[in-house]
Amino acid sequence: MGYKVVVVGATGNVGREMLNILDERAFPIEEIAVLASRRSLGTEVSFGDRTLKTQDLATFDFTGWDIALFAVGSEATKEYAPKAAATGCVVIDNSSLYRMDPDVPLVVPEVNADAVLGYTKKNIIANPNCSTAQMVVALKPLHDRAKIKRVVVSTYQSVSGTGKEAIDELWNQTKGMYVPGQEVAPSVYPRQIAFNVIPHIDVFMEDGGTKEEWKMMVETKKILDPAIKLTATCVRVPVFVGHAESINIEFEEFLDEDEARDILREAPGILVIDKREPGGYVTPVECVGDYATFISRIRQDGTVENGLNLWCVSDNLRKGAALNAVQIAEVLGQKALKKG
Repeated sequence: MGYKVVVVGATGNVGREMLNILDERAFPIEEIAVLASRRSLGTEVSFGDRTLKTQDLATFDFTGWDIALFAVGSEATKEYAPKAAATGCVVIDNSSLYRMDPDVPLVVPEVNADAVLGYTKKNIIANPNCSTAQMVVALKPLHDRAKIKRVVVSTYQSVSGTGKEAIDELWNQTKGMYVPGQEVAPSVYPRQIAFNVIPHIDVFMEDGGTKEEWKMMVETKKILDPAIKLTATCVRVPVFVGHAESINIEFEEFLDEDEARDILREAPGILVIDKREPGGYVTPVECVGDYATFISRIRQDGTVENGLNLWCVSDNLRKGAALNAVQIAEVLGQKALKKG
């Protein structure tokens, strides 16, 4: 006996990845439906060895379905997620819409799996921002040991976090650099992304930070500990898939780098690759298609009391989005629905 599962936004990067991961992890499915907007109606998507045709989100009846994985923007989510939830179908939402709603749990299963049980207030569970998800997986086991006071994080985020148009823009701009007459002006981003870095993700806020930086701060507090102070600088880089982060952590008590390395090696969802030699670390290219959050460059920071630095890399379409959503569905099944 399995679950009746709906994937909303099945033609997008994250939606397709959700289908891949549901199949890879053998999620117990009795029936599956794939939905998209009217303009993508009838588009075929792969699910294991099957090919599925998308149905119209606007007319779909969620009655009798167990779980809906939403991978569409906030506007569509705002309209359709409450309708799905009202039928009794539990929505796992990948947009930013519900993340800070006090009645909606924000969940990274390796960090706060029990929070899933709060879904009953609105029948909705929120997936965190991709840059937050991989970071809190790394922070959680260290916080349990030495209690984190403050985090300073700089991100190096791939263009896939913006969507297919951004991937195309990086590809076409890169080609255009070498072919006279085929230069491509920025349209998705405010500056050229090929051979460049852009210190701007999402909209600017009144304090000079961006919404992406704000998300990392407030989501970490909600998922891990409201007492943690966090400041972020989020940067878009010319990488197709895989987010990297340089994380500086200040603890309440001393934590030796060797002990930190051992703790992270034992932690769920983490792979430590940390050799102090050329190539003894992980870059975004190596993490693509992998479930893990990779940690490298673990070392003491002698400029603050009780400080550590580390390098964190993960496939943003997987742990940062699709994988985390499927993991939430797995926990929801184990702790609440109990059908699979």
